[in-house]
Amino acid sequence: MTLDDLEQIISARAQADPDESWTARLLAKGPEKAAEKFGEEAIEAVIEAVRNDPERLTSEAADVLFHLLVMLHARGVKIADVMQELSRRQSQSGLQEKASRPK
Repeated sequence: MTLDDLEQIISARAQADPDESWTARLLAKGPEKAAEKFGEEAIEAVIEAVRNDPERLTSEAADVLFHLLVMLHARGVKIADVMQELSRRQSQSGLQEKASRPK
């Protein structure tokens, strides 16, 4: 599976009945709830990384990626745009990129 595949699945599930789809139910609660859920999943992934539990980290990382794409969908941001931004950043070092950000 690719991130593009996952984005398509999320887009399809967003159109489903919220009584039958977790994705549709989460999106029906608004972008803020999608962002909150992404944050929860990110924290859980951090915890498993600190615990050094690769199996649980793998599971939580899957949740993070899924909920990141749900959050992006809720705000109309395409994964292709995120990938384009990452590609743009590869033309300079991470330190240079960070220094160029507005403060």
